[in-house]
Amino acid sequence: MTDSPVTIITGSSRGIGRTTAELLASRGHSVVVSSRNQDSCEAVAESIRSAGGEAVAIACHIGREEDLAALVEKTVAHFGRLDNVIMNAASNPVYGPSSQVDRNAFDVIMHNNVFGAMRLAHLARPHLEKADRPAIALVSSIAGQFGNKLIGVYGMSKAAEEQLVRNLSLELGPAGIRVNAVAPGLVKTDFAQALLDDERMVRYFETTTPLRRLAEPDDIAGVLAFLVGPDSAWLSGQVLTADGGLSVTGGF
Repeated sequence: MTDSPVTIITGSSRGIGRTTAELLASRGHSVVVSSRNQDSCEAVAESIRSAGGEAVAIACHIGREEDLAALVEKTVAHFGRLDNVIMNAASNPVYGPSSQVDRNAFDVIMHNNVFGAMRLAHLARPHLEKADRPAIALVSSIAGQFGNKLIGVYGMSKAAEEQLVRNLSLELGPAGIRVNAVAPGLVKTDFAQALLDDERMVRYFETTTPLRRLAEPDDIAGVLAFLVGPDSAWLSGQVLTADGGLSVTGGF
């Protein structure tokens, strides 16, 4: 069994998830790099190990319950413990108004983003209960806090995730498990490429956001490290909006 805290990070082969895995590894966490593709995960884990960190790659599709169960089981089998879970992976197959979202796309978005997160939390619970100050952190989005015409159903799933944070904080709190989330604005990642390819949207974010720039993955990774770290030990059931101040302008 490792003496360092063990943290699962879903969707960590790139973007916010990868940056978070690298940051936590540099701070002494043993990290589980996870996404759908094992080779992509292994490349990140090897990079972390080469830098002196401790990491293992475990592929997982967040929409498959058997994958979620295997992710938890393999983590505990490898490291002997589980201290934190960061839920970063998400699905959004449609960029456009809700009239373009068919039943299949709707079910994928809601199942992967909401049910997947809820199920992973409950699968992890028996192991988290044994940890010292365990934490769960979700990556939500300001899309869940305002109406919009382009990623509205994705925003609905993120609004549901924020309610999930509140519910889980009540259900898991008596076991000592904290549950929080970060809601980023527009971040420069592959996942947000459809928005980044929209010059009008990028220009809006750059000129309306009080800090006058888009977020980088490390802007959000630092918040996630805080949410699973000792400095947030008295924080649970909360959603921290990390959007450069955009939300105080009235939305997007």
